[in-house]
Amino acid sequence: MNKPPFRCGRVALIGPPNAGKSTLLNTFLGRKLSIVSPLPQTTRNRITGILSDRDAQVIFIDTPGIYQQRGGTHRLMLRAAWDALDGADVPAVIVDADLYARKAEFLVNDLAPLRAPVAAEKRPVFVIANKVDLLGDKSRLLPLLASLHELWPAAGLFPVSAADGEGLPELLAAVKLALPEGPPCFPEDLFSTAPLRFMVAEIVREKLFLTLRQELPYFTSVDIEAWEEDDESGAVEIHAVINVAKSTHKAMVIGRAGRNIKQAGQAARLEIARLLGRKTHLRLWVKVRTGRADEAEFLRSFGLVPEAEL
Repeated sequence: MNKPPFRCGRVALIGPPNAGKSTLLNTFLGRKLSIVSPLPQTTRNRITGILSDRDAQVIFIDTPGIYQQRGGTHRLMLRAAWDALDGADVPAVIVDADLYARKAEFLVNDLAPLRAPVAAEKRPVFVIANKVDLLGDKSRLLPLLASLHELWPAAGLFPVSAADGEGLPELLAAVKLALPEGPPCFPEDLFSTAPLRFMVAEIVREKLFLTLRQELPYFTSVDIEAWEEDDESGAVEIHAVINVAKSTHKAMVIGRAGRNIKQAGQAARLEIARLLGRKTHLRLWVKVRTGRADEAEFLRSFGLVPEAEL
């Protein structure tokens, strides 16, 4: 019996904000690569995660949410998403099934930027209705699936839950078959192309999201300024700067008596220690970086540019 050919290719995860693209990527990889928060537009750059199996290597590209907004910030984030789509072998559109099952009127507007480009695709396309675990009555899913099929009749349609894994084995099997035949592009023990320092900075940013939630200033980024490893103890000391755009934002991030930054820092240190597998000391500072939101350099300082431009 002939062995099936090995397949390798890129899958672009695209869709509206807060659809669960990052959670889906993390679940497939079995580890956290993209940060997750209840707030939309948490992902700002293209983040690549690599799943290596015996029969295929799937290179997932997590992207910023696509939605109809204008301005320098949104333009650059949209470009990151569209660039990922252009370079992918398989486009995968992720939508929030729970949201659109409850508010079907949002569907047409939210998917408007994707409707024509995805409909014109010659590549295999997957449409993933995520968060089905939140639907108490699964029959509510049927009108949504019908609407998605009407939008993109040629696409493979998969209802899944990235949170609990429902439907993911079937989705992964179909995605693998859609990839081109070829050898792996990366070593099998590599799970991301993201530098370790980038991943650490993203962990700090995630904990800020979770600590401040709606109060977190949008223009917030994290830079790793120092990374010192102790050869004897194996411990690592990391100095990170949290960039904000206004002095009022600095006070907000720090919190009364340093409460916010302390809480975020403690949570980040624990997760970074798990990632690195060693004792970790984390020191955080907050810096005000001024500029105009339509200046590319200012946006670049906050991580709001496509990965290719970093």
